[in-house]
Amino acid sequence: MKTAFRFTLVSLLFLGTASLVNAQISEQSPAVTHNTWTSGAAMPTPVYYPAAGVVNNEIYIVGGGVTYTEFTADVQIYNPATNTWNAGVALPTTSVAAASAVVKNILYIIGGSPDGVTASNAVWAYSKKTKTWSAKAAMPTARFGAVAVVDKDVIYVIDGYNGSFLTTVESYNTLTDTWTEEAPELVAKEQFAAGLIGTTIVAIDGINAENVGLADNEGYNTRTNTWTSLTADPTARTGVCGGAISTEMYVAGGYSTGTTTLTESFKLSKDKWTTLAAMPQATLLPASAVYKKQLYCIGGITTFEGSLLSNVQIYQP
Repeated sequence: MKTAFRFTLVSLLFLGTASLVNAQISEQSPAVTHNTWTSGAAMPTPVYYPAAGVVNNEIYIVGGGVTYTEFTADVQIYNPATNTWNAGVALPTTSVAAASAVVKNILYIIGGSPDGVTASNAVWAYSKKTKTWSAKAAMPTARFGAVAVVDKDVIYVIDGYNGSFLTTVESYNTLTDTWTEEAPELVAKEQFAAGLIGTTIVAIDGINAENVGLADNEGYNTRTNTWTSLTADPTARTGVCGGAISTEMYVAGGYSTGTTTLTESFKLSKDKWTTLAAMPQATLLPASAVYKKQLYCIGGITTFEGSLLSNVQIYQP
């Protein structure tokens, strides 16, 4: 602190106390190293394309594929603070490629597929307090490969696939257990990433033809119910890990000309992309979660019909 006045004894004592407090804080809270990846404990059962959500400081991984013909209802719970895994209460049905969202510490699993072929419109809500799943009002449009984003108490479910690629957007009011049709997205797709920045949902990448990634990037204003085209991802890809942190959307991995380690961020206010540190392990169709301003990419596969991964990859912006 700069000053034009002579320090008094009181000032020196104050500065000495502040320095001591700062030193104690420094010892307790290591400095953050930005734009870096670290690893967490491997998940007990590797899965691809599960649903995920953060409930009471734990990351829930729900369902997913355990082979290319077998799917699970199991719930695996990761505690970032202790770097440990525990088993949760299984979903009432097997599920893969479901959308997920958390509102007031209730985890919602929406749509997906029980068998990798059939599109579901089921909505399940999990209460950690009662350790139970309950059925909610069914989504009007059955689909898998959609993405869900929360704004206040409303969950927006975007696009997906049910025999054809969809631009369908439907919102679910968790307070009234009701659904509303919203303005459709401009480009149909599934297997993409989305997150909320302010009042704008940013939906990036995806797929709408076999093994062909998209660079599509769109913004949805939850107040005006309108979509706008944004600057495309420099690298078209699908099956990414992604999420919004502060004022930027982050995407990592996925499939381009092959499975990639590429990590990028998109700053909505500048409509601009930035290339970041590559993730350690290339992954396709992992679980995505944002916790304490870090992006968690969990599980996935090495490539289409490749080996399953149990990695927990954590990005610090």
